[in-house]
Amino acid sequence: MKKLLYPLTLLLTIGLLLQNLPIQVQAQNQTYQNKFKQLKDELATPNVYRTASGAPGHQYWQQKADYDIQIELDDQKHRIDGTETITYTNNSPDELSYLWLQLDQNVRAKDADSYKVETSTPLSIKSMGSKAFLELHNDFEGGFNIEYIKDRSNRNLKYTINQTMLRIDLPQALKPKSSFSFQVKWWYNINDRIEMGGRSGYEYFEKDDNYAYTIAQFYPRMAVYNDYEGWQNKQFLGTGEFAVPFGDFKVNITLPADYVVAATGELQNSSSVLTSEQRSRLQKAKTSTEPVLIITQAEAEANESSRSTQKKTWHYKANNVRDFAIAASRKFMWDAVGVPLGGKTVIAQSLYPKEGNPLWGQYSTKVAAHTLRTYSKYTFDYPYPVATSVHAKSMGMEYPMICFNFGRPDEDGTYSEYVKYRMIGVIVHEIGHNFFPMIVNSDERQWAWMDEGMNTFLQYLTEQEWERGFPSRRGPAYKMVDYMKSHHKAMVPIMSSPNTVPQLGNNAYGKPAVALNILRETVMGRELFDYAFKTYAQRWKFKHPSPEDFFRTMEDASAVDLDWFWRGWFYSTNHVDIAIETVNHFRVNSFDAEIEKPLTKSEDLFLEENYISNIRNKTSTPETVVERDPSTHDFYHEYDKYEVTSKDKLNFSSRKNRLPQKAQDIMELDWHYYELTFSNIGGLVMPLILQFEYADNTTKTIRIPAEIWSKNTERITKIFPSEKEVISISLDPYFETADTDTYNNYWPRKSTTSRFHLYKNKNPLSNGRNPMQEQGGN
Repeated sequence: MKKLLYPLTLLLTIGLLLQNLPIQVQAQNQTYQNKFKQLKDELATPNVYRTASGAPGHQYWQQKADYDIQIELDDQKHRIDGTETITYTNNSPDELSYLWLQLDQNVRAKDADSYKVETSTPLSIKSMGSKAFLELHNDFEGGFNIEYIKDRSNRNLKYTINQTMLRIDLPQALKPKSSFSFQVKWWYNINDRIEMGGRSGYEYFEKDDNYAYTIAQFYPRMAVYNDYEGWQNKQFLGTGEFAVPFGDFKVNITLPADYVVAATGELQNSSSVLTSEQRSRLQKAKTSTEPVLIITQAEAEANESSRSTQKKTWHYKANNVRDFAIAASRKFMWDAVGVPLGGKTVIAQSLYPKEGNPLWGQYSTKVAAHTLRTYSKYTFDYPYPVATSVHAKSMGMEYPMICFNFGRPDEDGTYSEYVKYRMIGVIVHEIGHNFFPMIVNSDERQWAWMDEGMNTFLQYLTEQEWERGFPSRRGPAYKMVDYMKSHHKAMVPIMSSPNTVPQLGNNAYGKPAVALNILRETVMGRELFDYAFKTYAQRWKFKHPSPEDFFRTMEDASAVDLDWFWRGWFYSTNHVDIAIETVNHFRVNSFDAEIEKPLTKSEDLFLEENYISNIRNKTSTPETVVERDPSTHDFYHEYDKYEVTSKDKLNFSSRKNRLPQKAQDIMELDWHYYELTFSNIGGLVMPLILQFEYADNTTKTIRIPAEIWSKNTERITKIFPSEKEVISISLDPYFETADTDTYNNYWPRKSTTSRFHLYKNKNPLSNGRNPMQEQGGN
């Protein structure tokens, strides 16, 4: 290649029909940063627990917490009373003198820091009905009430509560490979979730005087102790979610006998709580290809009017899960279907009140089953026996094997496209959370993007496999442009604690999902990305990965250096704005005097005849001295410097013959050469995707890796040879890099749709209309 470049450089410098068509772009001042520097300083040093390849090390360990829980739900007082025995196993090499438990319900205590640190918006009449305003007059008695903590010998243990964390001081240090069991008794008041918000609580249905409970964070639970952070005991302030160890659960749930209960794990006493007909239907569902109703709408509606004074206890068991959640109501209907996965059948099921129909009966369980199949394809076969979607107004929240999802039609049963697609999307998202973080168990409190971003990315793939053209909210690069443009206002690095992020949806969900989609479609390609992503998921299922483990695995399994990508997309607030700054069109000198001299004459005369002074002088000076006085004429008055002489022919031929034969052969091809200069205005280095349109109406796409910026991250120049004349060039023609200014992506420049129309009105489904209702459909 170097042998070829030298003569071409020579030809282009001596040569020339030059069409210089500059397009100037003013780049912002950027201080020098090595955007391709390896992340040695940012990443933790590999060790025997976590390797440089991103895999768990040969001495990797993690703790285990097993629970035996008994709770009773009082639907008159809206209160939960519970006792639990926790068996904590220390698999670390460290002696532990104390244990930390999480008291998440304390986020609702009257003196909680979550209220104190919450900032306010200006007061107005409109804001007076908001949850934020009502919290200023909060009289809810929230939070755990701990009655005792005792060891197995019934001796009181010393403990200290600090907001949402509780420390148990052990009577003796817990040695490695040892276990410690203790008992906790507690109670708390259940919040009205519709009035107060939150991840759990109850919804009241005034028409039939019933409740639907979605119960989570209902028990004091162990915090994570790991190899790189020790105890993860950062306070729960409401935004940063959860970090929880794996364990086995036995949970007994006692409540009025006419309630239907769904929970994490498998029901152990169906013969005591379900009718024989319901058990038969559930058995039939396991082999059915369509959802089977376990509790019909008629049965659920009949149950709504029941007010049993008796109690029932539902026994659930779940192994190797990190958490436990419950849903309970008299109103629930229930459908289920079997999903063959990895040589076993998983039950996908939904529980919902009549208010959820017809949407929920038609879609929920089918969407859940589709999600299990699609996520399993990209990660690992879903390992749990069941996945449950529960209807919950204005809520989307995930727990192992169970999730709570919004999406409610209008009272007449009609619904808008917006409601339909948002419901399908949230079910995909929350069922998908079984994979991230319920199985690939990252630290949500510190790194929200590790579950929300990865899950949103897979949600996008799943939605597109559900329906072609599904109106996904997040995933495509072009849908992140508005946020990427706000780098000076709302954007913080993805690698930020969720409690410090102004726009968590964009920062932890949208931007990481777009980044992964760009890796898959643009940087790595689908085959390399899918293999590396699946490798990460399989390496870290049922373990606790860190960001380093993900970054390193993606590189290790693909042989693609991605440090520049992690640095730009995850550690900075730079955005993508790459411009075609100038385009110069060259043709090679033919070294034929009879061609070159007329061309030179044509260029010279064009400039001379069109220069403004020469045009005006024809009027102001009708006749010059030389034109009036023949005595001023000499040899050069008649001499034509553009005339081709025999000496010209000899000189041109001689110069041509001095070139290497390969250069002479290339010269005969008479190609076009386009010198393009690119400016990196936004700061993020990215691959260059260029589409050339030719005079014969054909096109060609050229993809150049991001390493083209490795020696100069602000401005680069590259020559593109072409057999055909180019009439236009487009940068990022498939909108795959989240470029924030497409106007400077074209040569020649062309007008683009304004950002207001292209992005501000980006979701036509959310305009509040319900065409089904307007046209009397159902």
